[in-house]
Amino acid sequence: MVMLVSGCGKKSTENVIKEFTNKVNETKGYILKGNMEIYAEEETFTYSIEVNFLKDYFYKVKMVNQTNNHEQIILRNNDAVYVMTHKSTQLL
Repeated sequence: MVMLVSGCGKKSTENVIKEFTNKVNETKGYILKGNMEIYAEEETFTYSIEVNFLKDYFYKVKMVNQTNNHEQIILRNNDAVYVMTHKSTQLL
């Protein structure tokens, strides 16, 4: 008697990385949300972050300071990268 065993066992690390890389390369865009903490000398600044990315490196990053609700947006399009706050807009 001969038994053939095949299964749907665990994927190897290499296969998981390859599949993930393929999915990232095929992606046309994504939205990422999270929190960021910046430590500067004796102070800690906490921001809510939202990143919207479209293929070909178009992106919008929205950062909101959790302490004072100050909002800053970084925007990249075909023309330039813009940094916008509620008081000013600068072309970089």
